[in-house]
Amino acid sequence: MDPARRLRILAVLSCCCCWISFCCGSIHRYQLSPFKPWDNGYTFFGGSEGLYASGKSPSHINFNVQFRRTVESAARHETMEHSTGLVEALLFTLEDRDFIGVTNSTGERMLCCTPEASKLSNCRIGEVILRKRENGWPKTFQTSFQGNKLVNSFSEDVNVTETGLYTLYFVFCEPQLQGLQIRGRTIWQSPTGFLPGRMAPLLKFYGYMSLAYLVLGVIWFIQYARFWRDILQLQNCISVVIFLGHAEMALWYFDYANFNATGRRPMGITAWAVTIGAMRKTVSRLLVLIVSMGYGVVKPTLGGITSKVLLCGGAYFVAIETLELAENVQRVDDFSNKEKLLLVLPVAIIDALFILWIFSSLSKTLESLQAKKQTAKLELYKRFTNFLALAVIASIVWIGYEFYLKSTEAYNIQWQNAWVVLAFWIVLSYVMLCVICYLWKPSQNSTR
Repeated sequence: MDPARRLRILAVLSCCCCWISFCCGSIHRYQLSPFKPWDNGYTFFGGSEGLYASGKSPSHINFNVQFRRTVESAARHETMEHSTGLVEALLFTLEDRDFIGVTNSTGERMLCCTPEASKLSNCRIGEVILRKRENGWPKTFQTSFQGNKLVNSFSEDVNVTETGLYTLYFVFCEPQLQGLQIRGRTIWQSPTGFLPGRMAPLLKFYGYMSLAYLVLGVIWFIQYARFWRDILQLQNCISVVIFLGHAEMALWYFDYANFNATGRRPMGITAWAVTIGAMRKTVSRLLVLIVSMGYGVVKPTLGGITSKVLLCGGAYFVAIETLELAENVQRVDDFSNKEKLLLVLPVAIIDALFILWIFSSLSKTLESLQAKKQTAKLELYKRFTNFLALAVIASIVWIGYEFYLKSTEAYNIQWQNAWVVLAFWIVLSYVMLCVICYLWKPSQNSTR
């Protein structure tokens, strides 16, 4: 199969990859949030975090919340001499989910104990139905209003001695408490800090990647300084990508380190990390595109398409910056799936256009070099083509793996390995940059 045809096939596969990939300890604060019906009870989702722990170094979950009920709800309790309005904090792991609630004779799930449920399970009427495992989990922590008071404060500190994905719900079973609201916060802390379990491994990863970009930059700068008289504009673009990559990884490392130490994300550092990352991704795509066009090797300028290249790069930067800011600077739960789709689609479409343009340009460059019989340059671009083919295949395999995980892991059982999904694309981008640095390294023959 000739190189041009092979590249067209790879372009189609790459576009498919692009579309598929996009189709698919911290402090939790509550601001007078309402409860919602669930089975035969009412619940409020308090958070879910992966926590690392052992017997000698437990994790901690600290509750400091207030429950506020309506005047009508309080008026239903006529006396102030006894506790009324039971509210429970339900804390459980993935392994505990089958030990919560019960199914009645008609096949309905019941979260709260009723006279019928008490016959099926040893539970107290008006409380959450639980069956304890040997380790004492799942757990509930109860608090009640005093008489007809409107506000009830609740504090608790829970030691977690086993690594796992823990989920918290606040629950009440009395219909009289409808309209109940919660405010306050819960603090989730592992022995090593506040970073959620899904994110914790990324702290070291960003540190290592920052060091990797630094090493690449030092090696590149040495070659750059040796042959500075023969430097091409293309090699200046590579220098910019190396600098942006190192800056991005360093900013993410400091962002995560601060988050781990304080439990709060430093929005300034996060915003800068997102912006530098968007610049790096944009310039990286433009670099691969102009390399595929033969800029600096086959032809000295891009000619009349420079404005189109810059326009495509600018559109991609705006799209990826908007998406990354929405995902990192604010909580993802703050916007709906439809809004997420509106942010993802422009990135996916422009990425697909980039891929088509890259492979189309590369095909034309190979045909031009073959016609002119420039064997040295042709060999250089064949190596680049082979690497892109391997990168496409690796992307297809990995996206298939991601798709499989997202379609089968309904309960995030693989939460400890979630960081690898992001890490793969960062490493692949770094490897691609290393290959480009090797193929187009500064030398005395650069300008020739």
